[in-house]
Amino acid sequence: MLDPVPMPASSLALRCTRALFSPWSRLSLLVAMLAAAALTVVLYEPQRLLAAGWPPQLSGAAAVVLFGVAYGACTAAFVPRPLLNLAAGALFGSQAGLVSALVGTVLGAGISFTLGRLLGQDALRPLLRGRWLKAADTQLSSHGFRSMLALRLFPGVPFAAANYCAAVSRMGYVPFLLATGLGSIPNTAAYVVAGSRAGSPTSPAFLIAIGFIVVTGLAAGVIAWRKRHRLRGH
Repeated sequence: MLDPVPMPASSLALRCTRALFSPWSRLSLLVAMLAAAALTVVLYEPQRLLAAGWPPQLSGAAAVVLFGVAYGACTAAFVPRPLLNLAAGALFGSQAGLVSALVGTVLGAGISFTLGRLLGQDALRPLLRGRWLKAADTQLSSHGFRSMLALRLFPGVPFAAANYCAAVSRMGYVPFLLATGLGSIPNTAAYVVAGSRAGSPTSPAFLIAIGFIVVTGLAAGVIAWRKRHRLRGH
């Protein structure tokens, strides 16, 4: 009987490399990273900043920048932005809080988009077969800037979910980040102002901010209902 021909080491290494960098392996890595990030958030509870305040040894511009970086990392790990926006206003006031929150918003969106594009797009795009999924993919791929701008102006879709959906589509980086930065200003400002004036809930600034949040939330609900009704009609 003839002995089996051993597989060349180079061929085995090539197969292992292909398996390691295959679309589903990269998607599994993305899922593991997001699960680890979410677990870290649960353990460390960043929302305690609202009660405990910012560490006293960190102040000034460095604190604002550091908060923005932490904000970006937290949004990529699915921490709700409204909570972070309230914290930014409560910790730094309206102006510095808004700057920090917007920097963190764009940074977090960029992190999520990059991870989704590099690790998830190749595996998930073949699964876009449902009518709603195809419609969303076509909208984001063909009209990326205005679609993302509408999602940011009328919040309804969770921030992280919108980031990863955009990453799976064929939307470009520049339209995505630009639409995120511009579209997030009104709603972010409202939450930051509400957080900065939380100690005086009867002040005009606080009431206007809360009113804006309620109105945009209702508008988002109406738009989502109309879109759903239109898709059903097709």
